[in-house]
Amino acid sequence: MKRLIPTLFCFLCLLPLLAQAETRYVTDIFQITLRSGESTSHKILRMLDSGMPLEVLSTNPESGYSKVRAGGSEGYVLTRQLMSQPSARNQLEGMRKEINELKAAPGELRTNLANLQKEHRELKQAHQTLLEVKNKQEQELQSIQRTASNSIRISNERNELRKQVADLTREVEDLKQENRDLSNEATRDWFLIGAGVIIAGILIGLILPHLRFQRRRNSWGSL
Repeated sequence: MKRLIPTLFCFLCLLPLLAQAETRYVTDIFQITLRSGESTSHKILRMLDSGMPLEVLSTNPESGYSKVRAGGSEGYVLTRQLMSQPSARNQLEGMRKEINELKAAPGELRTNLANLQKEHRELKQAHQTLLEVKNKQEQELQSIQRTASNSIRISNERNELRKQVADLTREVEDLKQENRDLSNEATRDWFLIGAGVIIAGILIGLILPHLRFQRRRNSWGSL
């Protein structure tokens, strides 16, 4: 039990440190002090301007102080000097700024509208140009396809003609060879005929004198 009491006391002391961090604002007082501890006897670290946003790290209801972070500094300020909303002065400045922006908005909107209309016209013109280019390219593609088709057909016809020419060339060569063979045979036949005629003439030349001589002898014997 004696050990539990110090533990509970430490836990209660740490409760303010475990509180969830939130943002608060310095009250409308012109400036407040950021101290190193939770009392007026502690050192003043810096002065905080009214409306300055602070990150609340913990709050101690007993001392009335809250631990805060302002930029890179950490310290303690009176909790009652913090507000959950920005100061009225800051809110007023924000409202004035918003009003000025709203006043300037119509002119900016008209400028933006004019720019958008100009951009729309340019995009529309670019789209039309792209359509014309697309149509032209499609026509060129169709022409290329027709040319390619004609080229294939012409190539096929050329190959067929080459084949026919090759066949005809072989036929002509065959006919030439046959003509040469026939010419050789005709020459040989004429040569044989001529030789036969010569031989027949020689034989006739040899036989006729004998026939005449025998006929004479026979005629002499009859005398």
